[in-house]
Amino acid sequence: MPFRIRPDRSFTAEFRKAVGGQLRHAVRTLEEMPDGKHEAIHAFRKNLKRVRSLYRLVAEEIPAIREQENARLRDVAQSLSTIRDAAALIETATHLKEGARNDDEAEAIGRIIGALKARRDHMAEAETTIDQKLAEAPDHLKAAAAAVEDVHFNGGPRRHARLVARGWRKTALKATEAIAHCRNGESVEAFHTLRKRAQDYRAYHAVLRSLWPAAMDAKYEVTSSLVDLLGRIHDLDVLCGLVEAEPQHFTNADDLAHLLEAIIFHQQQGRQAALKRAEAVFADDPREEAARIELLWRAQVG
Repeated sequence: MPFRIRPDRSFTAEFRKAVGGQLRHAVRTLEEMPDGKHEAIHAFRKNLKRVRSLYRLVAEEIPAIREQENARLRDVAQSLSTIRDAAALIETATHLKEGARNDDEAEAIGRIIGALKARRDHMAEAETTIDQKLAEAPDHLKAAAAAVEDVHFNGGPRRHARLVARGWRKTALKATEAIAHCRNGESVEAFHTLRKRAQDYRAYHAVLRSLWPAAMDAKYEVTSSLVDLLGRIHDLDVLCGLVEAEPQHFTNADDLAHLLEAIIFHQQQGRQAALKRAEAVFADDPREEAARIELLWRAQVG
């Protein structure tokens, strides 16, 4: 399953191969489900995130196709997200229990986990169309794989180097802006934006690895650790939002108080750690970094 674009080859062919490889892998995962239904959904959504990141990298060149495919892949992912998201909330609460500061908190969150499992099971019973959606999703992904064959990039290597550099710079600038908003107290949405742009940034280090393998691998790893931190923060935000939106699942006021105190504690810790990590990941000036990407690209094509 190649997820690479090499500058010394046809940019159009490399882009199609990278996108098509991810989509074909997603189709196989949903059709075969080797680790079960929920893990298949989780895995295929990762493939789609990589594809959407790659479309964002070149959005300037193919705005209409990028908008079309972004909407298609987003809708497919969302159509299968409900049960997986319910399971993710259980995982989040389990992490909170494992990090409980005392026995009372651990016991309270244990009961919360029970309520979350009951909610998930009820949703699974009510979600009568999940199997139908699973059966339909591969056809949507095959259509997306066919659509990428219509993508074409004009010009030669120098033009493609500028295109990639501009997409890289745009993502890094948005990430640094999000960091500033996080520092200014615009927490939930700013951290969510930072997470999305960090996911894009990580994908770019994977797909452009051949430009400078050692450096790209190292930055990929540290960016992955940032994405993981931001993912845990996001999950805590979602759990907090669920408590407010569906209070009927949490009828014990004391348990709820313990849960919210734990969420707030871990949110504060997580946000501080994530900001420190983000400032290290995005320490380079986006314009200078993008210029280096362009130079590395040109160096490989002569």
